[in-house]
Amino acid sequence: MAPYIRLRQICLVAPQLAPVISDIAEIMGLAVCYRDGNVAKYGLENALLPVDTILLEVVAPFKDGTTAGRFIEKSGGRGGYMAIFCCNDPDERGRNANAMGVRTANVIDHAPYHGVQLHPRDCRAAFIEFNHTEGSDDILGAYPPAGPDWQKFIRKDVTQALICVEMQSPDPQGLAEHWGRIIGVAPSHDAELKLPNATFRFVKGASEIMSALEFRVADVARVLHAARAKGLAVAGSEFLLGGVTFRIAA
Repeated sequence: MAPYIRLRQICLVAPQLAPVISDIAEIMGLAVCYRDGNVAKYGLENALLPVDTILLEVVAPFKDGTTAGRFIEKSGGRGGYMAIFCCNDPDERGRNANAMGVRTANVIDHAPYHGVQLHPRDCRAAFIEFNHTEGSDDILGAYPPAGPDWQKFIRKDVTQALICVEMQSPDPQGLAEHWGRIIGVAPSHDAELKLPNATFRFVKGASEIMSALEFRVADVARVLHAARAKGLAVAGSEFLLGGVTFRIAA
């Protein structure tokens, strides 16, 4: 199998799913495709919404002592939780990360799906996960974490794509190089990692977090109006939702 890596999923964390999920769905014109009961063993509930072929997930703890709950407490609720990549070789990429001193935090083996999650403290800013679904290398193919028919829930009349993930650090070039070594994508001179279906942009900031998601939409004014109608503070073409800045572009 030829080597490949693509952004598969972005996971945000919230104290409760409501109203974050309904706000995202209504403002961005997206639909929930699945709620995965398998995350209950981690003390979490979740919901996933497809943004074209990238999944946007929100998780929320329903009991004390969860990793997600500690993340919220430590970060004050600011910052995305996990960047998830589909690839041909999650175990090999995990071993390469281990050799860099990045520990494996969890291995998920639910055939035909196999995922390797790396420790956020070693990744810096957020969890990184590599996964592969056996027998489905089509980006529109089977992806068990999103449910059996996630493709039917793709809506593109309002939001057309998730085009960029912004990562913040006091040393953006250093974080870009670190993530680039883990992911296997060399950063550009302006601290960007370009994947086939999205870009990771690293910018200067006070702390290391996944700070923003940039979306291409059909009508910027419509989305910003919908955000204001939900009571969100809109500044320019962006607003805060689910712990990250939603940045809207045509």
